[in-house]
Amino acid sequence: MMQIEKILNNNVVQAKDNDVEYIVMGKGLAFQKKVGETVDKEKIEKTFVLKNPETVAEWTRVYVDLPDGEMQVFLNIITFAEAVLQTKFDPSFFIALADHLHYAIERSREGISLQNPLAWEVRKFYPREYEIGKQALRLIANDLEIELADDEAASVALHFVNAQKDAGLHEKDHQMTQIVVGISEIVRLHFACDLEQDSFSYNRFITHLRYLAQRIVSGVSGGKNDAFLYEQVKVNYPKSFICTQKIVTYVKSSYAFELSLDEQVYLTIHIQRLRDNIDK
Repeated sequence: MMQIEKILNNNVVQAKDNDVEYIVMGKGLAFQKKVGETVDKEKIEKTFVLKNPETVAEWTRVYVDLPDGEMQVFLNIITFAEAVLQTKFDPSFFIALADHLHYAIERSREGISLQNPLAWEVRKFYPREYEIGKQALRLIANDLEIELADDEAASVALHFVNAQKDAGLHEKDHQMTQIVVGISEIVRLHFACDLEQDSFSYNRFITHLRYLAQRIVSGVSGGKNDAFLYEQVKVNYPKSFICTQKIVTYVKSSYAFELSLDEQVYLTIHIQRLRDNIDK
């Protein structure tokens, strides 16, 4: 029997069953309940195993700030995402996502909208996660009557991309770092100069490389091979395109991974931005 150990709010409790600690969520789950009583299983909508008891303080903080309506919507977003991605997310991820969306909603109410510079790439290379982001925006609009900017879908998507990386790629972190360093070095040698590491273009480039490295070690090829765009960057940015071909060869020989045409297009565009920055 699952017994209540701590009530966080009417919808969230910390509970224990067979010496396993849980965070249990559901609408009205703790209404008129007391510590020591049994959790009503019919009201349970989501259960997280509490691997780290210190997380409870974070849960308490989040749910003091979080209106009941928001919590229910965020729960629905997680449930939708788990069905799409066929995976389970831990409590710390829910806290991070709830925090992000809560403050995105607060900003929207104040008329503040933040752009996501990776929005186009997220749409191209992470279509499932991007669709989760779009569904999150739809649920927030329908249930909370708050319209978040389209770029927010990409920001939500990246939370899910990163959560999957954290869950399954820790052992490959070193390899991913090697890929980022290796590609950066190819670019540096190709243009025979040091890259301006404080520049916005460089930071966007490195962020792009981190996600590219993640796709390489996961064996997931991104994009749809847009031949027209490929030919355009080849003609318009010939020097950057040659640099990209060196990267294609490096990735194929070192990691047995074929970069799609779309991957090559985005790499070339990022490299061209770096080159423009160098030429200033």
